[in-house]
Amino acid sequence: MIPPKPPTTEGRGGVLRYALRFRRDLLSALPARLYRAWMAEFRSPLLRSVVCNDPALVRLVLQARPRDFPKSNRLREGLAPLLGQSVFVTNGSLWERQRRIIDPAFEGGRLGQTLPAMWDASVSATRRLAAHAGTEIDVEPETSHAAADVIFRTLFSVPIEHQTAAGVFAAFRAHQDAQPIVNLAALVPLPAWVPRWHGRGTRRTAATIRGLITRMVDARAAEIAECRAPDDLATKIMTTPDPQTGRGFTPDEMVDQVAIFFLAGHETSASALAWALWLLAAAPEWQDRVAAEAAEVLRGDRPDLSAVSRLKTARAVFRETMRLYPPVPMMVRETVQPECLRDRDLPRGTQVVLSPWHLHRHERLWDDPDTFDPARWDTENGRACARAAYIPFSAGQRVCPGAGFAMIEGPLMLAVICRELRLSRGTVDPVPVARLTVRGRDGIRLRITRR
Repeated sequence: MIPPKPPTTEGRGGVLRYALRFRRDLLSALPARLYRAWMAEFRSPLLRSVVCNDPALVRLVLQARPRDFPKSNRLREGLAPLLGQSVFVTNGSLWERQRRIIDPAFEGGRLGQTLPAMWDASVSATRRLAAHAGTEIDVEPETSHAAADVIFRTLFSVPIEHQTAAGVFAAFRAHQDAQPIVNLAALVPLPAWVPRWHGRGTRRTAATIRGLITRMVDARAAEIAECRAPDDLATKIMTTPDPQTGRGFTPDEMVDQVAIFFLAGHETSASALAWALWLLAAAPEWQDRVAAEAAEVLRGDRPDLSAVSRLKTARAVFRETMRLYPPVPMMVRETVQPECLRDRDLPRGTQVVLSPWHLHRHERLWDDPDTFDPARWDTENGRACARAAYIPFSAGQRVCPGAGFAMIEGPLMLAVICRELRLSRGTVDPVPVARLTVRGRDGIRLRITRR
């Protein structure tokens, strides 16, 4: 089964022309040759950029020499109203300190403690979807709701129905609508002291989100001081000191981190789950396999991690979904010194774009790259490509700290939903577009019935 893929163009253009196209959609703006090329270069008087699809270059940038290719400051400028100085956009010693505090919360032993919250959120999501049985719906709002529910249950021990959690969820949906994928001001190489322009809607919704998160962080700080805080991810992070300095996050720093946990852990999971449900609706034989596996494995009130690890079919489906529809379709790094990549001299400040979207569909790397085939993960070629050209969570020292979390959450939600419900394609197939994550241009429509 070949699922939807956005149209592309073979036309050429400068960086600024592409940037204008990006404001409509990142994926269709880029030329089709990127599905075949190892590297492509884009130039303008203001900016030089290369897209790297060679797995050797990806390893160089992410794993071998990450300090020489830090995250682009232009990315931080575009996301600053919401994320501040979060771990997603920082570099150097500040980023290293943040990871030393955050990483212990996502270690393997801690993940087992989050499983009950994930299970409760999965059951709640299934019930909400079941309420639409017999009808056709856009599933994206439902998966956004479900992913936000997981974040709030695991981070702050409250369900999405909690008043403040619901407020953050609503404000974040408005923020995604207001935030362009490319901030044009960020493309102009202005001095650091020159303020960057952001739209009124972007600034307003970001301020609303940060205000609500501040309320939750302050309440948790009071609970910690009174020794009555629940043992969840927020408490773990807020009480973990940097082993080198002995200092933890300040309240403002914690607000920055919660904002990125919500963006990275909510929007990305919602995107992957929505596409996975559509792919299962379009491939009913795989849907039935996921449902049968779930009925066999998920017995009792709540499964443990050993049971979730046996959801091999659901995991293969989720991995294949993130190959075809990586939630974060592109990553941007920047050279800090002159470089020579594939015999091409690049000056300091060149934007180095790593594109999971193109890398995961590269015609010279994958067999039938546009085909939905979860079985590829059991083949020798599939495993080789996974090692060389599969980076939905990035790679190297900046790999997403929540990768293990996501690989429990996604397969578990798929299994619980498919065990109870049958999914079929809606009247119109979705068209992928990239905003903050890869979503359906007009939603992702499914028809739901009970099994």
